[in-house]
Amino acid sequence: MPASPQDIKNLNRVKELCYEMLEVADYGDRYRSDDGSGVVFGLLRDSAYKIRSITEKQLKRSVSK
Repeated sequence: MPASPQDIKNLNRVKELCYEMLEVADYGDRYRSDDGSGVVFGLLRDSAYKIRSITEKQLKRSVSK
């Protein structure tokens, strides 16, 4: 079943959110004062990369159908 325009719009929004997550992680790392915060920002960054990768693959599949 091909993706609807709304599906593609939502996937693109997820991708945008991932870029925002990366910005927050970078900003947080730059100004953090303890190691515990660094762990949180590292998890945020890793999650953003993983989610973005899955989203981009899904978008490619959706567009190619």
